[in-house]
Amino acid sequence: MSENSPELDPYAHMSLQNSLNENEKAEFEQRLSEKKQQLENFSGADEMERARLQLDTAEILVLLERKEEAWDLARSAFDTALKNDAWQDAVEACNVLYQTEQAASIPALGMGIWLAVTFPVMPELTYAMLDHLISETPDDSDSAALAAVTARYVIDLRADDAKHREWSLLANNLIARVAARHSNVEDQQAFDAWLDKQGLRDPQVFLHRLSLVVNAIVGDSWWFERNELRDKLPE
Repeated sequence: MSENSPELDPYAHMSLQNSLNENEKAEFEQRLSEKKQQLENFSGADEMERARLQLDTAEILVLLERKEEAWDLARSAFDTALKNDAWQDAVEACNVLYQTEQAASIPALGMGIWLAVTFPVMPELTYAMLDHLISETPDDSDSAALAAVTARYVIDLRADDAKHREWSLLANNLIARVAARHSNVEDQQAFDAWLDKQGLRDPQVFLHRLSLVVNAIVGDSWWFERNELRDKLPE
């Protein structure tokens, strides 16, 4: 690929297929061919190396609107990541599975959010997963408010000094946008009152409420036993 070749953003809120020009599409087709060849020729013993190659391939397939094929690869990568306690990669897989727009994509989003909030994955990825949830909710939904404030909470916990300012500003803007669409909040006084009314200041409160939202999203479709995974949380 040349230095001007298009790059994939695995945390992109929306896929970019509608904005690809013919040259970009051709480059991604070439990149897909290369990734598929690497998969076919893969002979290493490292399961996670193969899973990450599957995810790279699935991301390109989503971009090129070959979403059923992308689902199969990302689902396989998810299983491998979970087996290896590779939480970041498991959430990456859920991010791709959500973007494939298949029948189980919303449950996959819910499971990805659970993993992203529960385990210490990168805050950028957690933000992206929660932003997906916001995009799926009506303007007056409390779920969007819970997702937005959780994004800021995770950033405060996990972002290093170099990234904290940038990402906290993004999260603050996200909360403000959600407040505006939820309750027409336009000034600081109204914003403070909204936070209090929605119970968004206490992590024990809003994280519990978010867990109820995730339960409703996933329903009976969990691919893993949550209590077993909680036992693997770092001390």
